[in-house]
Amino acid sequence: MKSSLRLSVFFLFVFLLLNGCKKEATEITDINFPITKTYQNIPEPLWDYFERFENEALERDLIIDLNNLNLTAEIVEIVAEGVAGTCSYGSHTPKHIQIDQTFWSQSSDLFKEFVVFHELGHCVLFRGHREDANQDGTCVSLMRSGIEDCQDNYRLATRSNYLDELFDEMN
Repeated sequence: MKSSLRLSVFFLFVFLLLNGCKKEATEITDINFPITKTYQNIPEPLWDYFERFENEALERDLIIDLNNLNLTAEIVEIVAEGVAGTCSYGSHTPKHIQIDQTFWSQSSDLFKEFVVFHELGHCVLFRGHREDANQDGTCVSLMRSGIEDCQDNYRLATRSNYLDELFDEMN
């Protein structure tokens, strides 16, 4: 119960923090190309984030084509409390991402990117959670689980560092 409450408080804090910075969060679309790709079995609202993920990987010399990975996604109500997204995959299951509808409808562009990239980190990069914290208490990785004590610091000024860590094949 304690961890559930901690997780709820954490997501509320992150939501308020990111939504309080709307100007900065909406500027992210200015640094990306217009959507040029479509993605099979992926809802259209996710296409921009999928294309950003591929472009960010390419900037780090990784070629990822999400259309060739048998990946599916949906935006649905997730009943688990405090969960903004999930990724399921296995040897007998296609890679599948779920993004919570309530989260999606209430979140800034940058926070949506954070969650979509986190789930793609699981489904595509096969990254697990990383709970390390910097000396100032901020999370080292956007692959944190959200149940530990580190504080998210994903914003335009720190975005590049978080993405470098996400796509670092040594993590």
